Amino acid sequence: MNTTATTTEDTSESCGILQAAFRLNVLYWLCMFVADSILGYFINIDPIESAPLKTVLFGISAVMTYLMARLLIRLRHRLNFLQKALLCFLMAAVTAPIYTAIDFINYTLCQYPNPVNFDPLYSGYTLIEGASILFGWSCLFVAVLDNFEVLERERLLEVARKEALAAQMQALRYQINPHFLFNTLNSIAGLIEEGAATRAERMVLSLSTYMRTTLALDPMHDVSLADEIALQEEYLEIERERFADRMSFKISVLDDVQSALVPSLILQPLIENAIKHGVGATVGPVEVTLSAYREDNRLHVIVENDMPRDDAASSARPGTGVGLRNVNERLRVRFQDAASFLAGRISPSRYRAAITLPWRTA
Repeated sequence: MNTTATTTEDTSESCGILQAAFRLNVLYWLCMFVADSILGYFINIDPIESAPLKTVLFGISAVMTYLMARLLIRLRHRLNFLQKALLCFLMAAVTAPIYTAIDFINYTLCQYPNPVNFDPLYSGYTLIEGASILFGWSCLFVAVLDNFEVLERERLLEVARKEALAAQMQALRYQINPHFLFNTLNSIAGLIEEGAATRAERMVLSLSTYMRTTLALDPMHDVSLADEIALQEEYLEIERERFADRMSFKISVLDDVQSALVPSLILQPLIENAIKHGVGATVGPVEVTLSAYREDNRLHVIVENDMPRDDAASSARPGTGVGLRNVNERLRVRFQDAASFLAGRISPSRYRAAITLPWRTA
C-alpha cells in the first residue's frame, strides 16, 4: 500500500472517530442533564428554572470533553493504556476547576442581586463532582478508542487475509497455464511431425485466442457455468485440430443450472485431463461428457471420458497430475470444507472427475 493510500485511510478513520466522539459527547451530556434534573427535583430544585444554568454548565463541559477527545484521538497511536489513563487523569484535573468556576458563576447569577459568599466546602464537592464526571467521560472515550483500534486491526487482518488468499488463488490459477501450454505445444509438435502444417497453424491461432481470454480473467472472480462451458468449448477447438476424427464432446446441463457460479477455469484441467488420458491414450473413438445438476444447495459438475481397458493399474488411485491437484487445491483454498473433488475410474473403461460446490448464482 502506498503512502497516499495510507494517509487517506488514516484521515478517513480519524473522521469516523471524530463523528463517534461528537455523537457520544452529545449523548453523554444529555444524560447528565436529565440525571441532574431528576436528582435536583428530589432536593427541591426546580428543573425548569435551573435548566438554562445547567445548559450553560453542561454545554461548556461538552466543549471541553470534545477537545479532550480530539487530543486523545491525536495521541491514540503514541500512548499505551497506562499513559492514556494518566492523560485522562491530568485532563480531568485541569478541566475540573473550570467546571467548578462555571458552576459558581451560575449560582452567583442565580442569586443576583443578593451577594454570594464563596463556600470552600461546597466548591470542594463541586470540584470532586466535576473531576469525576470529566474523568468518567475520558475513560469512556478511551474504551471507545480501543474498540475502534480492535475493529481496525480486524479490518486490516481481513484485508491481509483476502490479499493472501487472492495471491494463493492467482498462483494456483497461473499454475494451470504452463501445464496446459506444455500439453498443447506437444500436440502442435505432433501435428507438425505428421505433416499437418495447416492444422498446426490453426491450432496456434486458437491457442493464442484462448490464452488471451484466460489471462484476462480474475482468479478470484467467479463466472457462470454457461460462460465456463463456453470457454472450455474454445479450448476444445484447439484439441479438435488433432483429435477431430476420434473425439466427441457431449454437454448435459439444464438451463436452470447454467446460471450457477463457479471459479473461473475450474473445468479446464478436467477437460484437459480427459483428452490427454482418454483421447490421447486411446486408438478408437472416445466420448467426453460434461454434466451438471443441482441437488438441494449443492452444485454437482461431472466430467467423464472413455479410457483404455488395459490401463487398470491407475484404477486403484485417483488422478494425481498437476491439473487435478490444482483443482483440488483451488477448491480447498476457496471453499474449505464446503466443496469437494473426487476423481478416479468408475469402470474399467470409464473415468470420472466430480466437483461439488455450494450453490450460488449471480
